[in-house]
Amino acid sequence: MHAYLLVGQGITNFQLPISNLAKKLNAKIMEFPLAKIADTRELRKITKLSFNSPTAILINNIDLATEEAVNAFLKSLEEPQENISYILTANSLAAVLPTIVSRCQVIKIANSEKRIAYSENAEKFLELTTGEKLALIDKIKDRGEAQVFVQNSIEVSHFNLLNSVKNRSKTAMNLEILIKTLNNLKLNGNVGLQLANMVISFE
Repeated sequence: MHAYLLVGQGITNFQLPISNLAKKLNAKIMEFPLAKIADTRELRKITKLSFNSPTAILINNIDLATEEAVNAFLKSLEEPQENISYILTANSLAAVLPTIVSRCQVIKIANSEKRIAYSENAEKFLELTTGEKLALIDKIKDRGEAQVFVQNSIEVSHFNLLNSVKNRSKTAMNLEILIKTLNNLKLNGNVGLQLANMVISFE
């Protein structure tokens, strides 16, 4: 196996598991940002070079990359090269394209306390008034933070839809809005505008 996917919901720092995996691979780490199609093209140029020693290319937050970028990245996974392996990280396995997951060894990183905290925060957000929601999202400026926030809200809404008989139609409609917002954020939509539209559209 030359590709590894580290998954841990609510984990913001994968440094320790990444370091441990790199040691097992006896490889040095080369971090590479991959969010859009241009990044994938640049990565292809780099991996065409000869690597004299084992190198693990680290791509954080593969679940937040655009679908176009991820589809293009598939070619790199399908054509393993000597001395090159890939370490990918993601907060949500469900948000990673199945074609990526199938080509990686998935390693789940336990973090139950943070997972509970993130879920609780998302659940509280969904129960706020429109004004309170707008005040909260106004503090979110970073795209990555916004995507993680919306992804957690999606997971809470999905859980509520499956496990509650109360307000199911409302929950289903809000879930669609959350998914649309996450997709727009991945397509580089304005962070503040997308979050505000999301809140205003909620039932």
